[in-house]
Amino acid sequence: MLERYGHGGDLITAEETYGLAKEQFIDFSSNMNPLGSPDCVETILTNTWKELVHYPDPAVRKLRHAIAECYQIPMDSILVGNGAAELIDLTVRFLQPEMTALARPCFSEYDEAVSKIQGKTLDIYLKEENQFELQTSDIVKAADQCDLFFLGHPNNPTGKLISQPVLHSLLDTNQPVVLDEAFIDFVPFEKQVSLMNQAYQSNNLFVIRSMTKFFAIPGIRLGFMIAHPNWIRKIQSLQVQWSVNALAQSIGASVLHDHAYIKRTKNWLVQERSWFESQLSDLGLKVYSSDTNYLLVQLPPSIHVKKLQEQLAHRGILIRDASLFKGLNTSFFRIAIRLREQNEMFISKIKQVFI
Repeated sequence: MLERYGHGGDLITAEETYGLAKEQFIDFSSNMNPLGSPDCVETILTNTWKELVHYPDPAVRKLRHAIAECYQIPMDSILVGNGAAELIDLTVRFLQPEMTALARPCFSEYDEAVSKIQGKTLDIYLKEENQFELQTSDIVKAADQCDLFFLGHPNNPTGKLISQPVLHSLLDTNQPVVLDEAFIDFVPFEKQVSLMNQAYQSNNLFVIRSMTKFFAIPGIRLGFMIAHPNWIRKIQSLQVQWSVNALAQSIGASVLHDHAYIKRTKNWLVQERSWFESQLSDLGLKVYSSDTNYLLVQLPPSIHVKKLQEQLAHRGILIRDASLFKGLNTSFFRIAIRLREQNEMFISKIKQVFI
């Protein structure tokens, strides 16, 4: 199985499974920025390798300062981690919820973090007729049954932001709320919809961000979270010392200042997403509108997603089998939005499968 480790982007497994060299695949199963890493990443890797003889800054001061400056957030409300995955795990370990509400389908790391502390989950199944968008009624119904809401904003794999009325309803429950904003960087009006500025002033809100998707540096492992300084100190006490290596700290501080790269990415996505959605719809596929850089797509009833995945993989195209997300069936797949030439290749290859 391509997703043997629970995620997309596993080119080694693809190579072993389908017999092509990993360089021969176009990977639509992993939601990275296809523009590649900012130029400063190569410069840092070239010029700062000598610093690796020293321990990284245990307080991650330079990067925390850059995040604070970029988002106008106090430094003592910022915790940097070894990817968003570490911060998800740390936050759940700190909160120790007995019952966590999850909006299904959702990122598998939430479930795994809860399982590690022997907690239980309350499943909120997002409805297809609501375009898989969370509803205020879902929050009201779950609030009395859980002691934590853990939600994607935007959600993965649906790509949808939580609406403002639902966010208000969430915060009104007075239950702890963890929002995973790993893909919110791709939203043009990111700062208007992110809850980072509420998080550092709240006793109940925790916002987790990833830096690897937008800046295309997944191999570095880098993320940060925003919460009240009292909670940040306590969560940090659970973190392994030197969790964030020196290269990650330097790269993170630099990419945040590459405003041209950030603007170029946001402008590219608005145009390419619209074109790609239209092309997929013309093939008779049902495409769910997305606020970010990936699309949830539904196949006709006669086509099984695992068969499609296999046939495309043999043609050098990798997709994410979305039936592996609890709440979706074997007619769903998820694909990243890539550069036009690659997206045209996808359309060409999937036409071969359908014909």
